[in-house]
Amino acid sequence: MGLLIVDPLVRKGEQPPWIVPDDLWERIEPLLPKVERRHRHPGRKRLDDRKALCGILFVLYTAIPWEFLPQELGFGSGMTCWRRLRDWHQAGVWEQLHQLLLAELHAAGKLDWSKAVIDSSHIRALKGGPKTGPSPVDRGKTGSKHHVIADGNGIPLVVSLTGGNRNDVTQLMPLLNGIPRVRGRRGRPRQRPKTLYADRGYDHDKYRRMVWAKGVKPLIARRGTPHGSGLGTHRWVIEQTIALLHWFRRLRIRWEIRDDMHEAFMTLATAIICWRRLVR
Repeated sequence: MGLLIVDPLVRKGEQPPWIVPDDLWERIEPLLPKVERRHRHPGRKRLDDRKALCGILFVLYTAIPWEFLPQELGFGSGMTCWRRLRDWHQAGVWEQLHQLLLAELHAAGKLDWSKAVIDSSHIRALKGGPKTGPSPVDRGKTGSKHHVIADGNGIPLVVSLTGGNRNDVTQLMPLLNGIPRVRGRRGRPRQRPKTLYADRGYDHDKYRRMVWAKGVKPLIARRGTPHGSGLGTHRWVIEQTIALLHWFRRLRIRWEIRDDMHEAFMTLATAIICWRRLVR
């Protein structure tokens, strides 16, 4: 008897989002490390990389436990997909894919370098692990933070993971410095936005001077000032970006004890968001 999967992510007549389209696969396949099969004692035939990626995306979209990945889908076992995600993340595949898609977005004129926006979001970490901490906004429960910096159109440029007790301002410079050199047009690659918008959590004169030193104008809300500064008309895009990131159910709660595996999901989701902006 076949497996019927009913999911609100899939509209009637549409292809499930975990099925990798041909044009996206054409960009991913050259980035994957090549694994030569042994001539002596080759063992079981290796699962096709594209099917393994579909299994990874199925987990990312649905948040199903690895061990419950349905075999009827033909994506291999959950452990096989977990290993591929680990190995590809260690090989830098998702970072390369993200930079490739940013270059294509830049070439298409879809990146807004006039401004960048930064913010963070707290998530529960039910199993603990590295880069977790007591949350000051969730009664001290163990959690992590997703830190994101996006361009003026809400396209994610950098994402990072820290403990839930880390102050947002401590990640300001690491995120700003982490913006990759984006190619795609003639001339020097772009890396710096003209202005940086942030909320009151980043209010510190020391960091304002550091941002200025990078050649970026900081527009950061001041603590103690009344609402209505007008900065919200620019900062709303980062809320949209974080909402898109958490549209992937596996990122709403941190289930991974290993921080690198959660970061692998984060970077892959970031690349998919860029891909959607490119094709739509």
